[in-house]
Amino acid sequence: MLNIFVCEDHTTQRRTIVQTIQNTVLIEELDMQLVLDTEDPYVLLEQVKTSQNTGVYFLDIDLNSNMNGMKLAQQIRLFDPRGFIIFITAHSELSYMTFQYRVEAMDFVLKDNPAEAKVKIKACLLNAMERYTLQTNKTHKVYTIEVGGKKFSVDYDNIFFFETSSNIHKVILHAKDRQIEFSSTIKQLASTLGDHFVRCHRSFLVNKNNITEVDAKNRTLYFPNGETCPMSTRMMKEL
Repeated sequence: MLNIFVCEDHTTQRRTIVQTIQNTVLIEELDMQLVLDTEDPYVLLEQVKTSQNTGVYFLDIDLNSNMNGMKLAQQIRLFDPRGFIIFITAHSELSYMTFQYRVEAMDFVLKDNPAEAKVKIKACLLNAMERYTLQTNKTHKVYTIEVGGKKFSVDYDNIFFFETSSNIHKVILHAKDRQIEFSSTIKQLASTLGDHFVRCHRSFLVNKNNITEVDAKNRTLYFPNGETCPMSTRMMKEL
């Protein structure tokens, strides 16, 4: 999932940007979430420092602060080198500054024409989603799920386990930053996911690379986020 951040000091313009982003994510069913919109570059930077996901950043250049959008982008790059940075500005002549600051901006959106700006914001989000998916597929194995017409891509390394849902013919994926219920069975998953995944119980399939503790006495497996899975006696020795 991609996290979206907006930093714009003009309240009305920020609301318009946020509305355009939310509409695009909803209508295009993008695997993204807006996590912060603010006028304060320091607030955004603190959020980025603790974020675990790649970000999409819509930054005004003139923020009426001692940190302008270019300097903010420079700081973002320290914590999110793969992030997508889009500058929103009324000053097209400032585009050359991206080379000076070496922030590798994805695009510039000009405020002069609001209708065109909305089209450009939508295009940036679609482009970021496409590029992120390609990057992720090249560097990590990804499990893709379709739920209600919306596709979710989850890095194998971020999957903790799958469990059988109380809803018939459905399972629940437990990952580092989300849970997703979708149509499948533990048996089907076990036959397709590869050696990293072990059926530790008839209702659970676990990613053995993410197990932090095996409690043999209580037949329980522990994961980094504190979640647990039961373990059958038969599977205890292997795990």
